[in-house]
Amino acid sequence: MSFREKSAWVMAALMVVTGAFYVTMVRTASQALGTTAPAAVSIGFVILVVIGSIIVQVLLAVSSPREASAPADERERLVTQRAGHWSGFVLAAGAVSALGHFLVRGDGNMLFHLVMGSLIVSQIADYALQILLTRRSV
Repeated sequence: MSFREKSAWVMAALMVVTGAFYVTMVRTASQALGTTAPAAVSIGFVILVVIGSIIVQVLLAVSSPREASAPADERERLVTQRAGHWSGFVLAAGAVSALGHFLVRGDGNMLFHLVMGSLIVSQIADYALQILLTRRSV
C-alpha cells in the first residue's frame, strides 16, 4: 500500500470519527438551547481535526520517511485530481441543498451547520475516492 493510500485511509477514518463528534456536539448544543446550535460550536471540531491530522500524518511520516518525502508520481496526481473533482460535486450538492433548506426555514445557524456537514462529507468522499481510484489503478 502506497504512502498516499495509507494517508487517505487514516484521514478518512479521522474525518468519520470527528464528523460524528461534530454531529453529536451540534445535537447536544441544540437540545440544550432549544434551538439550532450557534456556529461557534464548530470551533472544537476544527481544533480536533487539525490536531488529529497533524498527529496521524507525523506518525505516518515517521513510519516510512522515504515514501513520505517522495513527490507524487503521475498516477497519484491523476488520482488526486479525479477524487477532488468528484468530491467537489458532493460539496456543491450539499451546499445547494443547505441553501434550499435556508430558503424554507430561514435559519442561518442551520445553514452554517449544513454547509459544514457538506464540507465534512465532501472530504470523506475525497479520501474514499482516492482509495478507490488508487486500488482501481485509475
